Amino acid sequence: MSKKKGRVNIVYSTNPDYDYEYEQEEQEETLEPSKQKLYVGIDKKQRKGKTVSLVSNFIGSEEDLKELGKTLKSKCGVGGSIKDGEIIIQGDHVAKIIEILNKLNYKTVKRT
Repeated sequence: MSKKKGRVNIVYSTNPDYDYEYEQEEQEETLEPSKQKLYVGIDKKQRKGKTVSLVSNFIGSEEDLKELGKTLKSKCGVGGSIKDGEIIIQGDHVAKIIEILNKLNYKTVKRT
């Protein structure tokens, strides 16, 4: 980000010692697994007929979400991605995902 972008409450200042205020990107704190309730379900909509398993309702940073997604993909032995705060796992692996998340102390709810 350039120095000029993200300035708040100022248009222009001629004072060379003026201390600009900058927007702060808020990092959402990740709740510990036992306090999270993740929804696990199957989706086929807008995926050209292919089945995917979705994990949603994760509360935390993008990095922690990616790390959880990486763990799930490797333990299921399939591909997937993280989009819009959801973990997308290729194929129907709902039972296996719920088992893995429960071992990691997450509370899970199966969506139908």
